[in-house]
Amino acid sequence: MSEPLILSVCGEPQLQAQFAEELTPLFSLFGWQTASSLAAAYECLSQASEAAPVALVLCEQQLEDGEGSLLLGSALVAQSGCQRVLWGRQQASDKLIEAVNRGSLDHVLLYPWAPGTLLQAVRQQLTDYVARQQDEPLRFAPLLDGQRLLRAQLDRQMAAYRQGFMDYTHYTDEALSAAVIRALYQFFEGNDETRACRRYSPNHVLTRQGERNEFLWFIAQGEVVLKKRDAEGQEWEVVRYQQGALVGGMSFVTGEPAFTTGVTLTAAEVIKLDKALFAKVMQAKSDLLPLFTHLLLRHFNRRLQNSIQTKMALQKTLASLEQAQAQLVEREKLAVLGQLVAGVAHELNNPVAAILRGADTLQAQLPGLLMEPMAEPWRALAASILQQAMQVTPLSTATVRQRAAQAEHYTGDRTQARQLVQMQLDDPALWQRQFAPLSAAARQTQLARLDDYYQMGNFLHNIHVCARRIADLVKGLKQYARQDNAVPQRVDLLEGLEDTLTIFENRLKQLTLERHYDETRPKVLCYPIALQQVWTNLIANALDAVAELGREGRIQVRSQVYDEAGAPWIRIEVEDNGHGIAPELQARIFELNFTTKRDGNFGLGIGLHVCQQIIAQHQGRIAVRSVPGRYTCMAVCLPVTPAELLPPAP
Repeated sequence: MSEPLILSVCGEPQLQAQFAEELTPLFSLFGWQTASSLAAAYECLSQASEAAPVALVLCEQQLEDGEGSLLLGSALVAQSGCQRVLWGRQQASDKLIEAVNRGSLDHVLLYPWAPGTLLQAVRQQLTDYVARQQDEPLRFAPLLDGQRLLRAQLDRQMAAYRQGFMDYTHYTDEALSAAVIRALYQFFEGNDETRACRRYSPNHVLTRQGERNEFLWFIAQGEVVLKKRDAEGQEWEVVRYQQGALVGGMSFVTGEPAFTTGVTLTAAEVIKLDKALFAKVMQAKSDLLPLFTHLLLRHFNRRLQNSIQTKMALQKTLASLEQAQAQLVEREKLAVLGQLVAGVAHELNNPVAAILRGADTLQAQLPGLLMEPMAEPWRALAASILQQAMQVTPLSTATVRQRAAQAEHYTGDRTQARQLVQMQLDDPALWQRQFAPLSAAARQTQLARLDDYYQMGNFLHNIHVCARRIADLVKGLKQYARQDNAVPQRVDLLEGLEDTLTIFENRLKQLTLERHYDETRPKVLCYPIALQQVWTNLIANALDAVAELGREGRIQVRSQVYDEAGAPWIRIEVEDNGHGIAPELQARIFELNFTTKRDGNFGLGIGLHVCQQIIAQHQGRIAVRSVPGRYTCMAVCLPVTPAELLPPAP
């Protein structure tokens, strides 16, 4: 393939020679072609091909057969996608301004220009062209703006990776597995020093239940069975895997002990990878990462589907009242969990988007910031600004406005004063020491450079805040989803209550939430996860009630420690200002399958019944106070130390 061309259109051979001499450093990767008239230039452009495209047209404004701006604004130039640089003499400056206003060019030069100006301008324009048009921009990095071309290459690769990641969604499970195994065999062909590709006889153990698994197994041929040993030591067959399956994926990824024992049923060909070898393969074959990610997600999804199907089949065999009650509690919890997951997923969008925006900005700006030279004491000041922006919450708009007005008295510039305040550099002594001696232009440049450091620190601070937000949401959801320990624990009930409020935050931020907690906070002997289900149901019911309001919704959460029969008790109340419950219905709200929720709101009629069962298990009680059209208050009273605490439902 020929190199991209620089086409110089000029009617004076002497100037053409001068231009060629100044642009000589570029000719190792770019061709040079000249034309003395518009007609000749049109001819050159029409003969350009994909093999030798025109990258830049450097055109004189005043030619014998017309104006250069007409050439640069022509459809032929626009279709070629080249950069357009127009130059002219002082007497033609009005024509240059007119061309700029028409927007038909990329750069303008006024002849004569200072030495090096032409080379600098052409380099800049060729960098734009290469970053946009060339498949391998880094090939041109030694002659052009290497940093910009590196960013362009990274952006292009990331875009291709994102697109490639989703290209596998239309694959069948079999086709996806075959593609991964085929790629692995190609990688190890003639280079299998670790003996990753193996053949096993029947009854060979791959993973052993309860033991640490260091390997990921791809089944290329044969059949493998997974077995699970129960508490009595009886071993049961769980599932059989054939060609294309993964064995040990969950324990390999999480580092947890193997959940099952994997044994070959027939002679089997496998690809065995430990973590180091797996990382080596993924680094060497980047196209394998999206393939493997899709395969692993589908593998986990199939296991989840199989688990759900198995659980549903087992539920159908439940016969006793105790088993039926346990099933009822689980259904309610899963139903609410589904709503919580949807809300948390929605709430995660904002912090995730903020993190992505911050990361993209840091990726784009940080390399240039680090490579930019800066003398002392400015470097120390920049480092201080960066550190402070990472740790301190930005000032409010009112504070910035007030302090900027004060700083304007000694800066004389409102914009500079505002910049100083935002970076918290509005110290008159600092201004006199470091900024006042500078010229206006130098001062503005220095403030802009310091503001870049402030913005970087601010982005890092925002990323940290968003990451903590995500961690809090996940913690709250995990607290609700996990199972209770068989042994009761002493816990602060308000911590569990706050976890529940966190996972409902997406809905709570649409209304007013008031907390009134007793400063006395004794730890209560209880099953905390069971009680978390109570708080979840009560808050969910309150949210549904206020959602139907035509006025602003309000929820109050209160706690109070008091004595009852000489023993300490704690009362937790959740009150909403919703539509209330009619007196004739208040006595029935704890009945099984009874619900007061109206059309459009999800309700199985088992939530409050389950709450009553859990609270009774803790030797407490739950009561309702409600005035139709005004409010509903659910009050839970629990002994701090129950005399007898029943075990949690299985």
